[in-house]
Amino acid sequence: MKALIVRTLLLLVVSVVLLIQLWIFASLTWWRTHPVETTMFMRLDYWADTHSPIQHEWRDYDQISDYMKQAIIAAEDGKFMQHQGFDFEGMQNALSRNKDQGKVVAGGSTISQQLAKNLFLYNKRSFVRKGQEAVATFMMERMWSKQRILEVYLNSVEFGDNIYGIEAATQHYFGKSSRSLTREQAVFLASILPNPKYYQQHRNDSGLNARKRMIRKYMRYSQIP
Repeated sequence: MKALIVRTLLLLVVSVVLLIQLWIFASLTWWRTHPVETTMFMRLDYWADTHSPIQHEWRDYDQISDYMKQAIIAAEDGKFMQHQGFDFEGMQNALSRNKDQGKVVAGGSTISQQLAKNLFLYNKRSFVRKGQEAVATFMMERMWSKQRILEVYLNSVEFGDNIYGIEAATQHYFGKSSRSLTREQAVFLASILPNPKYYQQHRNDSGLNARKRMIRKYMRYSQIP
């Protein structure tokens, strides 16, 4: 009897895991050609406070300033065009920095990994989440082009309190379209990504200014799809 219960539970767990993979695969297939109107992060934000609407508006790749694309890659994933979803050297460097500091100061996640997490998962660190993130990233990199990954990332990443996607962010901070972002405006938006809700209220933070300097220095070398 006990063995039967164990087998039943195991079968149930396997079934749930397979269903999750099928859901991710089906979603990635649909989003290859359709705009991503909502993500798991957006849903979690909305469920946490249903009285605060999510600010989000889709923009196609060619409607977004190239300055923004260059700044995002410089800030988040300098090897975006070279890797296949995972930057193992970057992960090792992040682990070394975290060990030296005695706390988490760097993540090492690529744009593809961050997007997989934003679309399907949650922000709490766990081995289960990282494992599922890796599976979703692997599928995404083989189903989507680099241009599509960057396009969806720009349209879904968080830029502040209930602010998702580059168009909503540009409208909120500058009152203009993301097509007409200047270089310096793009640098600012890319620089707030590690902690957008905090930097939204602390625009003169020393860490933020340091990130701006780094992005200005390296964005000229950013390869964009």
